Amino acid sequence: MSNRIDQLFRERDKEILSIYITAGYPGINDTPRLLRALQEHGADMVEIGIPFSDPLADGPVIQQSSQLALQNGITLDLLFNQLKEIRKSVNIPLVMMGYLNPVLQMGVERFLSRCRDTGIDGVIVPDLPPAEYESHYLELFRSYGIYNSLLVTPHTDDTRIRQIAALSEGFLYLVAASSTTGARTSVGDQQRDYFQRLKMMKLQVPGLIGFGISNRPTFLTACKYARGAIIGSAFIEALGAENSLSIEERVERFMGEIRGKIPA
Repeated sequence: MSNRIDQLFRERDKEILSIYITAGYPGINDTPRLLRALQEHGADMVEIGIPFSDPLADGPVIQQSSQLALQNGITLDLLFNQLKEIRKSVNIPLVMMGYLNPVLQMGVERFLSRCRDTGIDGVIVPDLPPAEYESHYLELFRSYGIYNSLLVTPHTDDTRIRQIAALSEGFLYLVAASSTTGARTSVGDQQRDYFQRLKMMKLQVPGLIGFGISNRPTFLTACKYARGAIIGSAFIEALGAENSLSIEERVERFMGEIRGKIPA
């Protein structure tokens, strides 16, 4: 069976919207419910964040959601158990995003085996260096059919971008700014130059822009330069806002704003 990520990029050529969620947040059992709601309201793909006690690349919003999820009692093992029936109701690509430490604790092969058995299509491990991935894990990932999407930043030179793109499967994660994650309301000139540079490179693997995409204008700007964008902090913030809306209603409202169905 072909990977769902490939299928998505074949079927949809622009404005692909991937949403990042933190597993076990806001409630320990909310992840499957969130995935169903996101699929229903227009997410093309979901990145399921694995909470970790020392998330170096994450901004304060995602750090706090990780901390709360860990306090709720989420573990990687429990997450896989929660998701074992997910493919009965969710068809969109699902990607696990997390740091190397929890994966090593579970054992890389066991982690990949559980990803495959659960119906996870790919992973993003920001602190796994490309060279280490290529020499130690690439064949293992391929044997389980799990894609690994690597990251490039504004400081990555063209030669290295091409090397990293060649190792990436599914999509290349185009980090919009050399800082931690977090919602920003606009895209600056330096970022546009970087996006334009990437676009001109005509890389073989499609790109999705992440870090700082927070609303419809930033999403649409990102989509001029890449196949789509990833929204994390802004969605986590909307999910944790103090109001009387259900999780499904929060998802519907947020997705409606990004997709232009509800005025922001």
